[in-house]
Amino acid sequence: MCKKSILFGLFLLLISNCFSQNQVPGKQEVDYVNPLIGTAATGFAKGLDGGGTMPSVGPPFAMTNFVAQTGESKMSRMNYYYEDTSIIGFLASHQPTVWMGDYGYVSVMPQTGKLKVLPKERALSFSHKNEKSTPYYYSVILNAENNKHIKSEIAASSRCAILQFTFPASQNAHIIIQGIDLNPELKDWANDYDQRIKTLRGYVKINKEKNEITGYNPDRMSAQIGPPLPNFKGYFVIQFDKPFKSFGTWNGDTINASSVDQYGTRMGAYVDFETGKNEKVQVRIATSFISIEQARKNLEIELKGKNFNALVQSSRNEWQKNLSRIKVNGITEDQKTIFYTAMFHTMQFPREMSEHGRYYSAFDDKIHNGGSYTDFSLWDTFRALHPLLIFTEPDRINPIITAMLQMFKEGGRLPMWPNPAETNIMIGTHADDVIADAYIKGFRGFDVDLAYKAVFKDVMVPPIDDTILRYGDRDLWTGYEAEAGLTYFKKVGYVPVDKTAESVSRTIEYCIDDYSVAQFAKALRKTNDYEKLLRLSKNYKNLYDTSKGFMLPRKLNGEFDSKNEKGGWDGFTEGDYWTYAFGAMHDVPGMIDMMGGKEKFAAKLDENFKGNHYRHDNEPGHHYDYLYDYCGEPWKTQELVRKHTSENYRNNPIGINGNEDCGQMAAWYIFGVMGFYPVTPASGMYAIGAPQFPEITLNFMAGGKERVFKIVARNLSEQNKYVQKVSLDGMPLNTPFISHQQIINGHKLVFKMGAIPNYNWK
Repeated sequence: MCKKSILFGLFLLLISNCFSQNQVPGKQEVDYVNPLIGTAATGFAKGLDGGGTMPSVGPPFAMTNFVAQTGESKMSRMNYYYEDTSIIGFLASHQPTVWMGDYGYVSVMPQTGKLKVLPKERALSFSHKNEKSTPYYYSVILNAENNKHIKSEIAASSRCAILQFTFPASQNAHIIIQGIDLNPELKDWANDYDQRIKTLRGYVKINKEKNEITGYNPDRMSAQIGPPLPNFKGYFVIQFDKPFKSFGTWNGDTINASSVDQYGTRMGAYVDFETGKNEKVQVRIATSFISIEQARKNLEIELKGKNFNALVQSSRNEWQKNLSRIKVNGITEDQKTIFYTAMFHTMQFPREMSEHGRYYSAFDDKIHNGGSYTDFSLWDTFRALHPLLIFTEPDRINPIITAMLQMFKEGGRLPMWPNPAETNIMIGTHADDVIADAYIKGFRGFDVDLAYKAVFKDVMVPPIDDTILRYGDRDLWTGYEAEAGLTYFKKVGYVPVDKTAESVSRTIEYCIDDYSVAQFAKALRKTNDYEKLLRLSKNYKNLYDTSKGFMLPRKLNGEFDSKNEKGGWDGFTEGDYWTYAFGAMHDVPGMIDMMGGKEKFAAKLDENFKGNHYRHDNEPGHHYDYLYDYCGEPWKTQELVRKHTSENYRNNPIGINGNEDCGQMAAWYIFGVMGFYPVTPASGMYAIGAPQFPEITLNFMAGGKERVFKIVARNLSEQNKYVQKVSLDGMPLNTPFISHQQIINGHKLVFKMGAIPNYNWK
């Protein structure tokens, strides 16, 4: 065995110990990440979904995720589920979450024996015992024909990967490429195969002299909840380090031996080899949304001079750099795994969309110069993920906002849920909150004037046909909805249930957006705008039925609609009246007054939690734990934060209580264990909860300076879960709130914990 092989063997041994529960000397933050957390299809309880995560390989915020594919994906099905027992390919994927489809994908699958090309036919079984998953390296042993095995490994950069297959001795070793997968069996509510097959054609081309396959895939599984994009294609270049013995293409179940190119709706290519025992075949793959030529450039830039081991190491180094921005001490190995896996999940989205100085925009279907991001799950992530990135990824904040503003220039509106085109999914224009929050917290590296113009348009200009269309969530072939029902919202003070779908939820969330833009206006000294928007932000009160004690659907004529009180799509988004009972996160004092004062508000909160109305898997309630801070009972917040951080996050495949939603669930957890949470966007304030770890250190940039902020919880234990007092750099905090400015200017936040609530600290 050569020296390189020995060294790599030792490296793999280290990787294999990454998920051991025993302390490993010299273990770094990246070694605690377990990408298999949340990959189960099943949830914590019957009827609940799993985490919707995938064991992807690549650096933080990668344009393309490289992942073992255990089944054909679609809207509502991920590419990888832990319960599956076979693998159909190794996929260059862009699927962000279970509720959105993949786009521009391509798959590579090794095989021996008789050539089988369709996914179910080519599937090879595997055991999780023979699977290793880290953010920077993945391997699995596939069970091939005649009790032989194929070891498959992945290392990746942002747009490229090296796949390494170790074959047994075989006269008939194959590598199958699938460029597009329009499978009629995958038809669902947003995946109309009959419609898509009329216009979509994928393409592959084989170049035997170069040992290369190129092609493109125009499929967007979410296309029917967004605009048509005639120019959209996911391009790829695939290069092999071993000459082909033979080759061909396939279309459906038809195999075309020696064919060099193929168009089709469910097709690809294959190459054949004769392999010796344990012979490695490497496949280099590059992806692009610009062109095949750009894919070659991506390959040249990202993989030049790098072998497999070097690519593994460079990705590992990048992850370690990012993950080590928060250091935790005094906790178990299991807790570290949960924490750093949560960090890993917060560094997936929004994903990079640019390719070394250029990007394809799905907002005007053209190529532009500059950088870009996409896959913004803003209805979810404006709540905690984006505020967390201000600490963990400050260098990305200005580029992310600039990407949003480019979408505004190219498509006329800020993004809501681009995948990569805007989709008619979820509600509210929460890019407004993200932009305003960043500005309030000191970020200026974007076009501020353009940003204000964009957010002001969101909250003041209704969408096309606003009084004609109901704009139901996920309506097929419907234009950009922005704040649907805004015409009525401004005229009568709420969104009427008989005119626009999800009326209560929309009203509340439009008010949140109004508040954020109002704070932006105030900071820019646009006093008239500020006062007008602040008034509009109180409109949620117009839906409060004092006789029922809830915000309920209301018709245009002013009558409350008793038929829709319990929820459903007519009144609420993914919930009912309890889900949105305390939804006005921007005006908690206003909600308290509306409900009759602090005591009654606290009693309502008690009823919410004791009656099991709160669901942690649903984002509208993510701030509810912290609302006791506002009504003089912060010890209840402290109890609930401990309860929900411990109950909803585990170190196993069923490890996230509900869909991860592009990092929102993970971000909630990280704020929860740190001891503070951003209840109100663009306010510059955090509600204090209770730290769950003895010591946490944040290393971040703010104002062009490196900051170190340490959070210490003294006397913390399972019993000592209540905050007795809090001090910042030795000065006491007399209320359960802390400002962003205090954090970035401070050095040490100290909690003194005890077993009995401190009823005097309010």
